[in-house]
Amino acid sequence: MGEPYYITTAISYPNGKPHIGHAYEAIAADVIARFKKAEGFDVRFQTGTDEHGLKMAQKARDLGTTPAELATEMSGYFKDMCDALNIGYDVFIRTTEPRHHSATQELWRRMEANGDLYLDRYEGWYSVRDEAYYDESELVAGEGGEKLSPQGTPVEWTVEESWFFRLSRYQDKLIELYNSSDFIRPETRKNEILRFVEGGLRDLSVSRTSFDWGIKVPGSENHVMYVWVDALTNYLTGLGFPEESGDFAKFWPADVHLIGKDIVRFHTVYWPAFLMSAGLDLPKQVFGHGFVLNRGQKESKSLGNVTDPIALAETFGVDTLRYFFLREVAFGQDGSWSPEAIVTRANAELANSFGNLAQRSLSMIFKNMDGELKAGLAETEADAQLRAAVAEGIAGLRKSFDELSFSEGLEAWMRAVFACNQYVDEQAPWALRKSDPERMNAVLMMLFRVVRDLALAVRPVVPASIDKLLDQMGIAPQARDFSALNDIEWFETLAGSGFKVDKPVGVFPRLELSEETPA
Repeated sequence: MGEPYYITTAISYPNGKPHIGHAYEAIAADVIARFKKAEGFDVRFQTGTDEHGLKMAQKARDLGTTPAELATEMSGYFKDMCDALNIGYDVFIRTTEPRHHSATQELWRRMEANGDLYLDRYEGWYSVRDEAYYDESELVAGEGGEKLSPQGTPVEWTVEESWFFRLSRYQDKLIELYNSSDFIRPETRKNEILRFVEGGLRDLSVSRTSFDWGIKVPGSENHVMYVWVDALTNYLTGLGFPEESGDFAKFWPADVHLIGKDIVRFHTVYWPAFLMSAGLDLPKQVFGHGFVLNRGQKESKSLGNVTDPIALAETFGVDTLRYFFLREVAFGQDGSWSPEAIVTRANAELANSFGNLAQRSLSMIFKNMDGELKAGLAETEADAQLRAAVAEGIAGLRKSFDELSFSEGLEAWMRAVFACNQYVDEQAPWALRKSDPERMNAVLMMLFRVVRDLALAVRPVVPASIDKLLDQMGIAPQARDFSALNDIEWFETLAGSGFKVDKPVGVFPRLELSEETPA
């Protein structure tokens, strides 16, 4: 196996069914995981659900059920979403699992042993919806003058006995971390957090006594841990912590925590401070992506524009949805979606450009060469230029994907696709059939080769569709990672095997809007 690579999503809070934001993050993480596997890394990909906290307790009470029953039901919806979107996680963690309780209590004990926990009284503002504490200076006024969190959520004045974490002790270490590394990306998130920490850190309340749906504080059974101490520890739990051999030794620290921009503070201030206190290595990077907006608006129940990602995938196709979100939205920034935008992007790039290139190339080989592949044909300068353009596009995709710049990477890939389509138009193999059959054969074989290379490059994004295409091209499943791009003899081997191209079936059909299309 190759070098270890550990990627995580945030664990989703399951007090409601999955929405498009959950799908966006899961898709991006899955593409990163598949990309790294294709590059030869030994990848560990973890996701899951965050099932404790006051919000879950209140939701269960409102529904007349228990928090445990609600958590089990709702967690299933998130697993269903992952299945529907072809999210190939290795571990799905639930924070109600006994192993997670053990891991979180061990982290607590280590922080306590380091002298960073003390008992006191908390008086301050708390947002149940955010599960977050806010300073008075952070609050904003609502339309009726009521106090709201910076995210616009209601806050309530909370007074109770609490354990506190000495967060203030880690202010200078955190600033040094931010200034000396790429711990926080993109740069805009780093600057926001740096300004927040430079403004001064106060010790953090890390336990509650007003409810009991959570992980018990060791030695203080009437306290449950603050939900973010609990939730963040999941990244350790999935690797077997507190056992520090095996998977933990292999994969920790995480290469990237992929999260939404609204929870960057928890992951880049609280989490590294907890880990420093416990004497554990820090994750290498936290990437805070933007929001996906519905026609420019944030999705919310009050606006009635919350989209079911499974229904969206059923309408447009899983791979179409995966491609659209990574192509349309510059990763790290907010982006917008609409049915019209999905159809336009998918038809222009997947169906008309790459899909049509693959379909007509294989069709011409089937019709004009009886499906036979021929090796050893003479190449021209035009062929060499095409190979160079495709290699450049694939290199651009790989470089950009390494930087999590998916839209730029797919733009580079599309430039290579356009070069191939231009080559087809200029070489006109349909005309060569009568005037120069040998040259026609060479052109079609060149197209077969570059289509295969382009397919391998984009496979992490649209894996099911590409696998259907590669099946038609006779490319073995074990020859579908990036190492196959370095195999200079693959075509000769395939041509000599007796494989023949059959009548091809398109893998990227054109889409049409209808009245039933989700809005």
